[in-house]
Amino acid sequence: MATSAIIGRVKEQQILEEAFESGRPEFVAIYGRRRVGKTYLVRQLMADKLTFCYTGALNCSTKTQLAYFHDALVEHGLDRTSVPPTWPDAFRLLKQLIAQSGDKRKVVFFDELPWMDAPRSGFVSAFEHFWNSWGAHRNDLLLIICGSATSWIVNKIFKNRGGLHNRVTRNIRLSPFSLRECEEYAGFLGLPYSRSNIMEGYMVMGGVPLYWSKLDRSKSMAQNINDIFLAEDGELRYEFNDLYASIFSHPEKYVSIIECLSTKKSGMTRGDIIKYSGVESNGRLSAMLEDLIQCGFIRKYCHTNKKIRDAIYQLVDCYTLFYYRFVKDAYGSDENYWQKLVGTPAYNTWCGLAFERVCLLHTRQIKSALGISGIMANIFSWHVAKTDEHPGVQIDLLIDRADNMVSIFEMKYAPDGYVMTTAEAEKIKTRKRVYSLYSSPKKGIQLVIITSDGMVGKNRKIDFHCELTANSLFDYS
Repeated sequence: MATSAIIGRVKEQQILEEAFESGRPEFVAIYGRRRVGKTYLVRQLMADKLTFCYTGALNCSTKTQLAYFHDALVEHGLDRTSVPPTWPDAFRLLKQLIAQSGDKRKVVFFDELPWMDAPRSGFVSAFEHFWNSWGAHRNDLLLIICGSATSWIVNKIFKNRGGLHNRVTRNIRLSPFSLRECEEYAGFLGLPYSRSNIMEGYMVMGGVPLYWSKLDRSKSMAQNINDIFLAEDGELRYEFNDLYASIFSHPEKYVSIIECLSTKKSGMTRGDIIKYSGVESNGRLSAMLEDLIQCGFIRKYCHTNKKIRDAIYQLVDCYTLFYYRFVKDAYGSDENYWQKLVGTPAYNTWCGLAFERVCLLHTRQIKSALGISGIMANIFSWHVAKTDEHPGVQIDLLIDRADNMVSIFEMKYAPDGYVMTTAEAEKIKTRKRVYSLYSSPKKGIQLVIITSDGMVGKNRKIDFHCELTANSLFDYS
């Protein structure tokens, strides 16, 4: 069933193939960040096997949604009837269509399911009844749902305490492409890019397939970035607003949190977010932070010496970081705006921050490069405030390993090779010293540096135990 047009997604394809072949009722939920390829995966894999598919319409009334749903039923073979007035009526028509289908395996695909759940529409209860009273008893039915509003899928489907509790038989969290998958996709698209070019693109776009699909192979990566994201008529010039509005029904406060986090590299505590974003301190804030985590825009971390209230929230979405650094205020920029930014202090600062984010998104590959893939380990960031005994310290990546070692990472972007200064060497030594005050005396501390293009210079000032380059991030792991 697999097709060569799908880059990567090996496990995901296997899950869908097993669901198709199982011979029993299957309810598969696919979720993940918008533009990540959920719809593409299903349509490529199930192209000629869909008994019925419908894509929810964003921000429309229940009456209009039902009219669109009815049109889809007719397109898939149902005799035209009057438009169903309610969702229970709509699902009765769907059951009729499925029952009359001659397909051996009935595959029903609801794309952007959260968009079908308008306020007071009764959609969720009707959907529950459709599956529990009918679908779950048909051995020939494979139901696939997906949605970019990841928090809706998690809260309304996975955490449902009503009729949909534990009804999902298989779930797929579709992540953005890794660097390796972007390299393969670039080859598939015929893009003439080196790994350095691909790293530059990843720092801007992350592993979002749709963004990569817009690249023009007759242009350099820098030209593409300028033309697609920064030019006034760029196809994705206004992607930021479209992205958040399509995921969250009331995106304003989510964007306030994101904008707040974009100002601080190391992240913020909940208290800092309340102070600087203007979002109220209540249960709704907790839910919004969890939503942003589920959608992959931010991450939450705390180390073992801290209570959960001291957790740090950090922006990790590459595109969002790029947007706030360069796109948001790029009005009236000339056609070579991005190319002229290259090498400026603002550009160099962003490169360092963006490269760190790329490393944080490829910890599996980093473990493989260190030869510790089979060793249990906790991967986190670590921070401690200034005291009378030591300065404040922030370590963005630390791997606490079951073999009584802790790997502390430095991540440096330097296309011409990284030259360590005396000041930077002292900062690294301080981080190690301060961390050792809080770590178990049984643990050895390994210093690891990851650079984009290697280290240069005879006097490196620190004897790192392991040196990795960006090539390690391109591994298959």
